[in-house]
Amino acid sequence: MSIFTGSGVAIVTPMYADGTINFDKLGELIDFQIKEGTDSIIICGTTGESSTMTHDEHLECIRYAVDKVAKRVPVVAGTGSNCTREAVDLSKKAQQVGADGLLCVTPYYNKATQAGLAQYYIDIAKSVDLPIIMYSVASRTGCNITPEVALKAFKGADNIVAIKEASGNISQVAKIASITEGELDIYSGNDDMIVPMMSIGSKGVISVLANVAPKQTHDMTAACFAGDYQTAAKMQLDALELINALFCEVNPIPVKAALNMMGMEVGSLRAPLTEMEDKNKEVLLRAMKNYGLVK
Repeated sequence: MSIFTGSGVAIVTPMYADGTINFDKLGELIDFQIKEGTDSIIICGTTGESSTMTHDEHLECIRYAVDKVAKRVPVVAGTGSNCTREAVDLSKKAQQVGADGLLCVTPYYNKATQAGLAQYYIDIAKSVDLPIIMYSVASRTGCNITPEVALKAFKGADNIVAIKEASGNISQVAKIASITEGELDIYSGNDDMIVPMMSIGSKGVISVLANVAPKQTHDMTAACFAGDYQTAAKMQLDALELINALFCEVNPIPVKAALNMMGMEVGSLRAPLTEMEDKNKEVLLRAMKNYGLVK
């Protein structure tokens, strides 16, 4: 059984001006997401700036999200690391505080051989009882999960159940679906590929776009599940300008700027991320106006 189907939001972490986490605002965002139809909350992912959190902050965010969601939708916690022991420790603690699943990014900086990569996932999986989503995003980590490694990890532990595929390579996605015989759930990690990936069996998306357009992102996946790919394709194309604008600087710089433009008051970013350049803010604002998010 899938951890979730449809639209999972890779939710931002709101900050106060001094850089501390604004949990009250995080609670508001979670309620907003669930009200608008989001199917899962993904906490402490890349978009949530997990790489700049202390371990205590990381765990506190997961605990807060679990308590705030209160089983209304699944909570998936980001617990990957470039150190297997660290990933195992955080995964165990996420299980203890009630997460419904784990999202584990590939090791970054030190990367890993393909054999080491499969073992990384198997070691994490065997340390917990929660279902695990592997996360392949070589553009950020320098480490791609090949279809063969995805299959090896999937066969190596019963609770490795899915992959968030953000390679941008639809042929690779298709091969993963083929060699795992459709048994490994696939989630799009790219908002511009939601519909193409769902057309070959993806269970949905783990989305940045959903932060600002939760209902539209959910409805896009719902149209795919209903077999109405004509409607879904139009929704995908209508969102393309906004999606591109949300990635005109490194994520989550633009999406936090967008939420602030919408009056959500999520605050700024932690260094080394900086505020969005003015010229890119203009691009983003224009895209948001064209999409109907702001006037």
